[in-house]
Amino acid sequence: MNAAVVDWMPIRVAIVEDDEGIRASLVNMLGRSSDCRPVCNYPDAEAALADLPKHKPDVVLMDINLPRMDGIECVRQLKVTLPASQFVMLTVYGDSDRLFRSLMAGASGYLLKRTTSAGLLTSIREVHAGGSPMTPQIARRVVQHFRKVPEVSSELEKLTPREKEILAQLAQGFLYKEIGDNFGISMDTVRTYIRKIYDKLQVHSRTAAMIKYLHRQA
Repeated sequence: MNAAVVDWMPIRVAIVEDDEGIRASLVNMLGRSSDCRPVCNYPDAEAALADLPKHKPDVVLMDINLPRMDGIECVRQLKVTLPASQFVMLTVYGDSDRLFRSLMAGASGYLLKRTTSAGLLTSIREVHAGGSPMTPQIARRVVQHFRKVPEVSSELEKLTPREKEILAQLAQGFLYKEIGDNFGISMDTVRTYIRKIYDKLQVHSRTAAMIKYLHRQA
């Protein structure tokens, strides 16, 4: 496939949200976007686990407070079969417990539901490009938390010099394309490095890897 064609492919988005009105609003918002496309949506975790993996979405918008199984456990299970998909939690809760359980389960972003439509679309684009979108108050809690993470130097020592360089750029907020440009490598090669970093650090998301890196620097 021509590289230019790949660049213009829409971002495929799945939605897991039990509120029918909110779910319909999200589908409508994505349908009106120029570069995002809703590919599937579900009212609960059980339906998502049964059907979502076959659609292989780029980004999944996940409500935390779902009936029966919550969104955090749903992410944990989906991440096993969809390691390349990026998960963004949508929630009315800003408490630290849900935040860090979500990040450790594999979420790459955490947004409060009052985020505007424009802000949400920007966050979808950001997470698809390798970022970790969070509302400011949530990001502040992550920064405050990393000093409390247990010592992980032995895990970091497993990384190769190049993997450490790429992890450092992740922690500085560079997107995948920017990291590729900085090292003269392709986006696919960047993703391969990042998968290896996640495996060695035993994490499932950029933010969890950043927390371990930042703790080392403290």
